[in-house]
Amino acid sequence: MNLDTFLTKLQSAPASISFDDTMAAIASAYDFTPTAFTNGGLRNEAGQNSRSCQLFAFAKLQGLSPDQTLACYGAYYRDDVLKNPQGTDHMNIRNFMKHGWEGVGFEGEPLQPRA
Repeated sequence: MNLDTFLTKLQSAPASISFDDTMAAIASAYDFTPTAFTNGGLRNEAGQNSRSCQLFAFAKLQGLSPDQTLACYGAYYRDDVLKNPQGTDHMNIRNFMKHGWEGVGFEGEPLQPRA
């Protein structure tokens, strides 16, 4: 899925977004460099939780709201997290729900626009 199509879908039907859609849109427009990042109290080393790193970097570059960012996780957010609020899986999603953009920081620039 290309970037423009993805962003249109995210605006018009966020509940229809899949995580694979998000990753495909990112891959179509950006080159990724594994980068350490923090999310709330959770530290992710470079190469650890790389897809969350890509998703957060993408959402930040695109100026997405917290709700739009969470929608980018697709079923991981809608099914695994929202339907299991006491769960301990998907800690990057759960921490972002608590801390929002204030809790996210990168030790570099994970995404570079493709030429």
